[in-house]
Amino acid sequence: MRKVITYGTYDFLHYGHIRLLERAKALGDYLIVGVTADDFDKVRGKINVQQTLVERIEAVKATGLADKIIVEEYEGQKIDDIKRYGVDVFTVGSDWVGKFDYLKEYCEVVYLERTEGISSSEIRAQKRALSMGIVGDDAISMNKFQKEDIYVNGIEIIGICTNNIEKMSDKIKNLSIITDDYKTLLDKVDSVYIYSKPEEHYEQIKMALNQGKHVLCESPITMNKKQCKELFDLAEEKGCILMEAIRTAYATAYSRLLLLIKSGRIGNVVSVDATCTSLRNNEVTTSLVNWGPLALLPIYQILGCNYKSKRYITHFKSEGNDDFTKIDFLYPNATASIKVAEGVKAEGELVIAGTKGYIYVPAPWWKTDYFEVRYENQTLNRRYFYQLDGEGIRYELVAFVRSITEGKNAKYIDDKVTLAICKTMEDFENHVNLSEI
Repeated sequence: MRKVITYGTYDFLHYGHIRLLERAKALGDYLIVGVTADDFDKVRGKINVQQTLVERIEAVKATGLADKIIVEEYEGQKIDDIKRYGVDVFTVGSDWVGKFDYLKEYCEVVYLERTEGISSSEIRAQKRALSMGIVGDDAISMNKFQKEDIYVNGIEIIGICTNNIEKMSDKIKNLSIITDDYKTLLDKVDSVYIYSKPEEHYEQIKMALNQGKHVLCESPITMNKKQCKELFDLAEEKGCILMEAIRTAYATAYSRLLLLIKSGRIGNVVSVDATCTSLRNNEVTTSLVNWGPLALLPIYQILGCNYKSKRYITHFKSEGNDDFTKIDFLYPNATASIKVAEGVKAEGELVIAGTKGYIYVPAPWWKTDYFEVRYENQTLNRRYFYQLDGEGIRYELVAFVRSITEGKNAKYIDDKVTLAICKTMEDFENHVNLSEI
């Protein structure tokens, strides 16, 4: 039996894919098709894939051409697969000519001509892009966010609402819509990204949703739980997406870390400690508002939102403005703490302790592409590396676009977590269980 193997992403499976699979099948008696995993696509820079791995596998299966379907998950897997399955022929499209010649040591390599005039990238690009407006005065954040839309099919930033245009990048200054009037921006876009002062979020989100606009908003979405719940209900009523923008939640390393914890790799979690600090004087927010949502994210996602008690310890540099805040949480079977600061510097690490081992994420943990799982027996320790591009912003945008285009929730942050973050901000504002230092 002559075995043939080929690989691909197969996003929006089309006639060109099918023709390639048909010709691959004709090269032998048994066809193995490798479908690339979501994480591996990200490592290769393909973050615009819009269908899930399961959807893509089902599409390949439906062609009836594959005798076996496998998942490609890591660099170098092709050699392993060729050896494992006794493959005689490796084949791929002609746009990869020469790229896989190194496999000739293991089997025959055949490059097949692709069907002209059609590709998954073109199919994605031909869909009308959602227009987005960005809202805020923080030039560093605005410039950073605006750079990322070019990597994501299906969305285009066309305007900005700001009172600080002189500090924005030349690219932002050349957008077709530049205004300091929020309503003017809303009238011309399908969606908005909001990075304004948190006390402005509620009215800005409400106005956008009432006009049928989708919203991606920096956390905290609001400064109290009731308003946040109201906005989620309004989004559902209007058929709009309201998504919290904490980019770390969409990073591959962080997502994999959560999966390892849920699988029981470190046993029962008994402690989560997160530190986020900076000496930067943020133009928009204070310490807890700026860093708190990020530091709270792993606590609420790992331990849940039903804590028994929480206590704030804060240093105020001026009326209402904290430059350091520590929050201690008590859960029925665990404890947690965050330390956030602007003007006080500490090691920005994340440590998750369990009954079998612990996970250590080095500073700055919110940008990490690396973490360690450590045990008493150090020979069992494991290190995990994942590529992180654009600090996670582009992955966040992909999830936002997918939620809108597919009409279903692709958020990585549960609404309960978002509401818990807002409640944390509300209690801080009201000085509930707060001690000053």
